[in-house]
Amino acid sequence: MRREGRVIQLRDIMTTEVLTTSAERPVAEVTSMMVKIRVGSAVVMQGSWLAGILTERDVLRAAASGSDLTKSPVSEWMTRNPITATLDTTVGEAADVMLANGFRHLPVVEGRELKGMVSIRDVLASGIRRRSDLE
Repeated sequence: MRREGRVIQLRDIMTTEVLTTSAERPVAEVTSMMVKIRVGSAVVMQGSWLAGILTERDVLRAAASGSDLTKSPVSEWMTRNPITATLDTTVGEAADVMLANGFRHLPVVEGRELKGMVSIRDVLASGIRRRSDLE
């Protein structure tokens, strides 16, 4: 996608304020934080490195298991080593990855350092803004 004659990259649309957590934290605690700040995922960090992601779908899977989520750690339910994108990834490339894999959240990294998050909503909104810019 292009904005004003240039390709839109994830650095242009990503959210830089990302909910992060450790793998040891209970799922119920992280889920409560997700609800409170109205996000659909939490990035699981091991020090400064991205170790995984806990999404709404992971939480549903955990809840359906009957596990005690006040004791069950995020590490039991997170997606380990998630597919990521870079700051230079285009919106179109991100959309392709998200659609091909059924993702709604894509961490943006530089090396293994977390830089931000892009959601399917961000990708769609950038396309809508682009169309309105052209009209």
